[in-house]
Amino acid sequence: MAITSTYPNEYKQWQPERVEIIGDRAVKFCDVCVHEIRMGDVEDPDLYVAQPIYEWQESDAGKFIMEHAVEKPYWTRQADISSYGHLYRIMARLSEQDQTFWTLKWGNK
Repeated sequence: MAITSTYPNEYKQWQPERVEIIGDRAVKFCDVCVHEIRMGDVEDPDLYVAQPIYEWQESDAGKFIMEHAVEKPYWTRQADISSYGHLYRIMARLSEQDQTFWTLKWGNK
């Protein structure tokens, strides 16, 4: 399962929070930034970021996200004004329970 790409003018994958009733419980789902990658000023940043994204996908945190994301994770790119480069964010739609587990285990690293 690969991560899909998103260009800044095509943020069609982002969705607002929603609550679904599963069984007898209400479960909240929302998009969460699960990883950030800073790239320098390179000619084709989308090509250069492929390796760090793949390495993250193969890590324990990446495997957890790929298995537990409700929909396929996606990435966004924006200008990083502090380094004149690019900031990539990997976004995943997680249930509140999976988001809490991920935050406690891999969150503030």
